[in-house]
Amino acid sequence: MNPLRIIGIDPGYGRVGVGLIEVEGNRYSWLFHRLIETPREASFPERLALIYSEIRAICETHEPDEAAIERLFFVKNVTTAMKVSEARGVIELALYQHRVSIFEYTPFEIKQSVTGNGHAEKGQVQRTLGLLLNLKGTLHQDDASDALAAAFCHANSRKVAKGISAYLNPSTPSRPGGPL
Repeated sequence: MNPLRIIGIDPGYGRVGVGLIEVEGNRYSWLFHRLIETPREASFPERLALIYSEIRAICETHEPDEAAIERLFFVKNVTTAMKVSEARGVIELALYQHRVSIFEYTPFEIKQSVTGNGHAEKGQVQRTLGLLLNLKGTLHQDDASDALAAAFCHANSRKVAKGISAYLNPSTPSRPGGPL
């Protein structure tokens, strides 16, 4: 069975969090996390182009199999929501062009998966994630740690779905790396 590479993404247009993990059986390995920042003085189309090219470069270098993206949820600022949605669109396009399957999770689902508490604070998520992925240092960039948490959430969701499928269809062979 080949390891599965999952890229987690916390979408934005000023800051995009990206994290990559590898899953092989019950072993989760951290590969990297980083922040893509776009210059405030750049035009919005320039910022989108930068995000698009950075995500494409990450896909070309690291070849993720699947992506977990934090689902957008905005209550107050419609303008910000629209811009983040547009950024998310170029992120999804870059992933799609590299044949990366895309899955989305709410912030509640992500926190629940990492800490067991859907209302956990960022610090708790970061500390727990550090332990789960055996990270040596502390996760300081909120957006990058949110992206790693999304990837971890997807790995767990995938494992649970695969187990349920095997339980419900015991005669059907599982397809490693295939869609659930």
